[in-house]
Amino acid sequence: MSINVFQLLDAVMNDDVVRTLAGRFGLTPDLARKVTGAAAPAIVAAIMHRGSTAEGARGLFSTIMSPDVNALIGRQLPDLLTTTTGLNQLETSGRELIQRAAGVNVGALSDAVAAQTGAAQSTVFSLTGVVGAVLMGILKQHFASSQGVVGHLPTLLGHQLSSVNASLSDRLAHAVGLGTAAAFAGSILTRLKDVSAHLEHPQPVARPVPAAAPPQTVGTSTPPIEPHKRKHSWLWWLLAAIALILAFFALRSCQKDEATQDTAAATTASAVEVASAASAPAVVAASDASESVAASAADASAPVVASASAAASDASAVSAASSASDAAPAPTQDSHLSFTVDKAGAPTINATVGSDAEKAQLMDALTKKFGEGKFTANVTVDPKTKPADWLSHLDGLLPLMALPGSEVKIDGSHVELSGTAADAKLGWLDRLKALFGSGFDIGVFNVQKAVADATQSFQDAVKGLFGADASCAGADVAKVLNLQVVNFGTGSVTIPASAGDDLRKSAKVLKSCAQQGKPVHLEVAGYSDNVGDKSANLALSKRRAQAVLTYLVTQGVSASTLTAAGYGDVDPVDSNDTEGGRFHNRRIAFTAKQ
Repeated sequence: MSINVFQLLDAVMNDDVVRTLAGRFGLTPDLARKVTGAAAPAIVAAIMHRGSTAEGARGLFSTIMSPDVNALIGRQLPDLLTTTTGLNQLETSGRELIQRAAGVNVGALSDAVAAQTGAAQSTVFSLTGVVGAVLMGILKQHFASSQGVVGHLPTLLGHQLSSVNASLSDRLAHAVGLGTAAAFAGSILTRLKDVSAHLEHPQPVARPVPAAAPPQTVGTSTPPIEPHKRKHSWLWWLLAAIALILAFFALRSCQKDEATQDTAAATTASAVEVASAASAPAVVAASDASESVAASAADASAPVVASASAAASDASAVSAASSASDAAPAPTQDSHLSFTVDKAGAPTINATVGSDAEKAQLMDALTKKFGEGKFTANVTVDPKTKPADWLSHLDGLLPLMALPGSEVKIDGSHVELSGTAADAKLGWLDRLKALFGSGFDIGVFNVQKAVADATQSFQDAVKGLFGADASCAGADVAKVLNLQVVNFGTGSVTIPASAGDDLRKSAKVLKSCAQQGKPVHLEVAGYSDNVGDKSANLALSKRRAQAVLTYLVTQGVSASTLTAAGYGDVDPVDSNDTEGGRFHNRRIAFTAKQ
């Protein structure tokens, strides 16, 4: 069974959702719809291109089914948009998923969509992330509910071509690396068909039909009654009993027919809600039941009625399960595990899981490995946390928890190694990749790459702060400025060369707003990690904040619009257990002030 992802996207991002998004980004609803309507076909086209090779299709399917994709986003989207944190997480995860799934440069795509629609680039950059998160959630929900496999992916993608062709311009096609729209349309179906032949297509497992009442036979299957037997009165009683039995089953069949039709109607209505994880099975079961009842009316076959009853019962059970699922709050945040190991091999573990059972599983494994009192564990249970998939691989992680100097952080399906765990000679990177499989993103923290990625994100977003329709609202400006990284050297307060260009662009934005009579007042705040003396870190964070303020002033920003403050190691944005976490905590943050 296939779907039209664009119809489902319109159902999820309905008029109410689009109005909410438009209000959050200062757009008209029509312009917000134009942006999403341009971004979606470009993203889907890039996904189709990625799925047109066997390796690409397998990687794409792995990303779709990864824990990072929220299959319940259709139901949760309105709530996520009500808070700034929820919206920011949605934007960020969506952009990351687009990059992983299709290899798209979201900045280049945002430039093309902004040029085509007339919206500000920074706004398009944000909305594109939202669209990406919703599209990936739709695909995951479909494959999860239909028990789909990677072999079904090329066919599903091919079914989207007509909708893609209707909206994909050459500008958008070029932005996602497809050449011209016509060239893409002319070759993609052939490529998808070819790759489909090289992927697995397992046959669905037949579901056993629940046991029903033994079939009753009538008509020619009834033994003929000889004339001389009719004079026996017991035969008349027997015939009367048979008639009563047949009447009972006929009445029961009618009742099942009505119940099945009611179930089919209710289940079909619920299927339009993309986020209902059980909707597709319910629709199939109800449809099968309706067809079976129709067949029973045509040929008066009691076994078919029994099958229809069983299918209707299954549909009702699925619907009830879906309702029960709706009653419980859906988890929205990733599980977390991080640990550091001291020189003696004793680990300190920090974790956030979604249930007491998961906490007990973790604590039992740690106690069995290290013994009581031989480790430090801070485990938080938060019902909003998604299931901790890494718990199933805990046995393979335990030896690493005893390696002196080891540092590991797991957020959802992202695994980051640092310290001795990242030592190539010890081979832990390859061992963990084999242990966790393709559903996890495993790597070693690289500070140069982290700085480069942050720079690219900032350079893409800051373009939207220039131009006639650019926002000078303090919160909007601070949000973009906080994408940059000022990576000071150890103990240094000298602005690094890698941050110079970003800070000069920041100064240009602030001067432009001031020239428009809309000066932006900001606090420049410095933060540190938790390594070293607390008071020394506090003093260093203040000096670094002042260094950034001074640099901006030398670039022409009015000193009266800026203040500097240092906060040391308070309010960490990441775990200090790993090199990557400490890198994120050593930061300069801009905050809008009145």
